[in-house]
Amino acid sequence: MYYPQQSPGIAHKLANHHDQSSWPRPHHQVLGPPGSQPNVGPPPPSPGYAIYTNGNVNPMQHHPHHPHPLPMQHHHHQNSLSHYPSPPNGHSLQQHVLSQGSPAAAAGQIMSAHWQQQLLKCEMIRSSRSPFHRARASAMASRTVAKSAIPITNPNFVKPPLEANGGSDSDHSDLSPASVAAGAVNHPSSTVAPIKAPRPTSIRPPENSWSSLDMGGVSIKNIPPTSGLFTFTFLINLYLNHNALTAVPPEIAKLRHLELLDLSGNHLSTLAPELGMLTQLKELYLFDNQITTIPPELGTLHQLKTLGVEGNPLDASLKQLVQKDGTPALISYLRDSCPVPTPPPERVWKNLLSPAEEEAMQSDPYTETISVLSYNILCEKYATERLYGYTPAWALTWDYRKELVLTELMNHDADFLCLQEVDIAAYEDYFSQHLKGNDYDGFHWPKSRYKTKKDTERRQVDGCATFYKASKYTLVEKQLIEFSAVAMQRPDFEKTDDMFNRVLIKDHIAVVCLMEDKQTRTRFIVANAHLEWDPLFCDVKLVQVALLLDEIDKIAANFAKYPPPPPPAAQTLGSDEADPGGGDPDHPSSSTSNPPPRPAPHYTDGTKIPLIVCGDFNSTPDSGLYDFLSTGQLPASHPDFLLHKYGRYTTDGLRHRMGLKSVYAAPGAGDPPLTNFTPGFQGSLDYIWYSSANLAPNGALGGVDKGYLEKVVGFPNAHFPSDHVCITASFRVKPPRENPPRPPPTFS
Repeated sequence: MYYPQQSPGIAHKLANHHDQSSWPRPHHQVLGPPGSQPNVGPPPPSPGYAIYTNGNVNPMQHHPHHPHPLPMQHHHHQNSLSHYPSPPNGHSLQQHVLSQGSPAAAAGQIMSAHWQQQLLKCEMIRSSRSPFHRARASAMASRTVAKSAIPITNPNFVKPPLEANGGSDSDHSDLSPASVAAGAVNHPSSTVAPIKAPRPTSIRPPENSWSSLDMGGVSIKNIPPTSGLFTFTFLINLYLNHNALTAVPPEIAKLRHLELLDLSGNHLSTLAPELGMLTQLKELYLFDNQITTIPPELGTLHQLKTLGVEGNPLDASLKQLVQKDGTPALISYLRDSCPVPTPPPERVWKNLLSPAEEEAMQSDPYTETISVLSYNILCEKYATERLYGYTPAWALTWDYRKELVLTELMNHDADFLCLQEVDIAAYEDYFSQHLKGNDYDGFHWPKSRYKTKKDTERRQVDGCATFYKASKYTLVEKQLIEFSAVAMQRPDFEKTDDMFNRVLIKDHIAVVCLMEDKQTRTRFIVANAHLEWDPLFCDVKLVQVALLLDEIDKIAANFAKYPPPPPPAAQTLGSDEADPGGGDPDHPSSSTSNPPPRPAPHYTDGTKIPLIVCGDFNSTPDSGLYDFLSTGQLPASHPDFLLHKYGRYTTDGLRHRMGLKSVYAAPGAGDPPLTNFTPGFQGSLDYIWYSSANLAPNGALGGVDKGYLEKVVGFPNAHFPSDHVCITASFRVKPPRENPPRPPPTFS
């Protein structure tokens, strides 16, 4: 939108305005000296640049030689374009804004530091109303920068060691694609305490040679939803200021990487709620429009530093909130007052049985099933507004979230519940008490750091908790695996800097339980693990999972040597005991009659015992960790080791003989479900692995509805209490292969 130069808001300083700037444009037709402009209409009646009078907006003015609206033009420029232009003279401009009768400076207005900063930015935006102002200024600035013929370097600079590739945020070029895949470098999953610095929450935009687009001041009246503009998903800065737009289509939400959006000087009276999906926004300029209210959906813009509202007939209470406490206060208010969205459809159970397998299960009276759930519930200590600023404060409280977690656990009613990020207080005071009434018994181990905490702080240390159906299984033994302690005891691990600085400083754990079915006397091993979260430590994740499987191999070998239990006393089986599925449609009934009990299985080797390994592995399906678990081997030269040295792991490579498969990799399971969903990361980090030699998948819980995910910015929210999503699966036990009986010896 064009403003006449005679406006008293800046008339006295236009003559010297561009002389002071590093972006000189002395002969521009719009910002030229007084008198050089064509007559474009009377100045606004207010002493500033408010474009409304008594609720009416001045009509769009065009140059006389442009009888028709100008066509949409696309000017793109390089990343050198800043988020917003710096004022030519900050002190003089501030004095001018505060003394020359800006609308907000009138008597009775709150003049806080927040509002002063907003007025400064407002004046700068108003001075950039000419066509393609930023693009031209950026081009001018790039031409006037003198480059040194001889590059000046720091003679004292020491090149960082190669280790920086795996431990520094400054260079990820040598990392394996798996370690940074799908934006994992920035996902806020599975926080570890203590948190010393904020973790990044933004994902990298697609690679492109330019990331800023200036379409300002060219009289655009409409942007259709099918515009090619919304295919530029790499954009970081978008300028649509000083046009004639009356609306911005909801498709603007496709530009998820935008950090600056300028819609100033248009005819906007409402804002699309979909703007709340642009969670990377730091600057949103709405100056000089007709906006009266802000949609509460914009409360998800938790990184927004400036919401420019000056020059709008905005609701007085909202404007006062910005004036007094700044943009973050308004965003928090909008976030916490936003209506609860429509809940998602129920997640679909995926049947992984073929018709032949299903028929065989129905006809086999000895069919035995087992179901497992894995869930990172997000510890109370880590659910902070700093990490999850897009979540309403009431939905982030533990009192609200724990009820949702418990409800989900109860609804799935799995045989085994493997939970991560459960602190001691939550286990003792809540989950163990409530799950006991649903036939669950369990145990919990906190992370190693609890040993160094005081009594009051220990209860806040999180760890892994495993629950099991007490009426169906007997807990034979449970074991804790502290990865750092196990690594210290490895004779082949040289105590190098890599060990001390990368592996031993982590206190992640896994818990392993040895179970036995009370009816069939079938043995099970269930491991519940929570690995390192940082993608820059993908080598540590490999070491941790290799240690885990090595320990499980030893535990299984010893478990196989346990003598078989005595046969159960003769008794009449109840209906529930005769039916391993307990009437659950997902667990087929064995038979209507009660067959004689099958002899207890005999295990000659640890690999013959059914094994479940589940938890939060903080690794995507294209990582080295996933390859190792699914294939049973990983070469020592794999890039995820980051060239660090870890004994035979990095000389001979990794190997295991468990024959593990992910339940979501089974035929019919489809794509791996999304198990972690935040504004900065969406992907699979949690898995349920099973020993394919003695277990086969029956079904698995499908992912969250995609239509719902497209309308929310991330978890936790009103419907999902954690940034992770629970996964659950059902398996059937393959009977052990019996060796054919030897023929009786013959004697001549």
